[in-house]
Amino acid sequence: MDGTLTGVWSGMAPMIWLKVLFTLVGAAVGSFLNVCISRIPEGISIVSPSSRCPQCGHPIRFYDNLPVISYLLLLGKCRDCRGRISLRYPLVELITAAFAWLLFQKYGLAPAYPAAFIFVCTLIVITFIDLDQQIIPHVLTLSGIPVFAFLAVLFMGLTAVDTFLGIMIGAGTLYFVAVYYEALTGREGMGGGDVNLLAMLGAFFGWKALLFILLVSSLIGAVMGVAVILFKGKDLRYAIPFGPFLCLAAVVYLFFGDQLTRLFLSFRI
Repeated sequence: MDGTLTGVWSGMAPMIWLKVLFTLVGAAVGSFLNVCISRIPEGISIVSPSSRCPQCGHPIRFYDNLPVISYLLLLGKCRDCRGRISLRYPLVELITAAFAWLLFQKYGLAPAYPAAFIFVCTLIVITFIDLDQQIIPHVLTLSGIPVFAFLAVLFMGLTAVDTFLGIMIGAGTLYFVAVYYEALTGREGMGGGDVNLLAMLGAFFGWKALLFILLVSSLIGAVMGVAVILFKGKDLRYAIPFGPFLCLAAVVYLFFGDQLTRLFLSFRI
């Protein structure tokens, strides 16, 4: 009995350590994503200069740049100017680390893992930029369309036809909605960034995923819109970025899309 348990543990131990390693790497990647979130909207290089305090501009020491840990040790303040550091920094690091763990649970060491991880990291950057600036930089979506189409065909089991239709239908659907809404109300309701984003999602998932993503993102957006109106006293004209809802729906589809789609199709009227 003891020999059996020892054998099971010895077989599991390397996998556990791999999960821990990938999670720590994910947290480090999250630190880099924070740089992307801050600099891409400003058109600043994400490579140089090195990380600096957003308040005083002082370069951050390497021991003050440890994901999450440094934020806690410094009590969320810059060592030099004592200015407040946004909670967004450790939050992004934690989210990225969590996805590194969850994606390893789903894919293990299969080639789909790095493809899915890069995809999710891109969605994280898009989400927080859209929340902060209410824009979705074209440099992320327009470059992401061919990159994720390539990764989807190479590693995710999609055909070139699936990705091509995903791009065309994704972009066309939201473009039609944006044009129709503006013609009906006289106000812009959907930006070009959202159109490009759905095209990028179609490139990675294929056209069959788009209905699910649109339905789920619209449902989440409607719930959040009602919450904002009720708790913040805003009216229907208050602009809520739609990109984060698309990204959240895409993540839901990545992990549960097949199961939820089968569940929806199982219902009969």
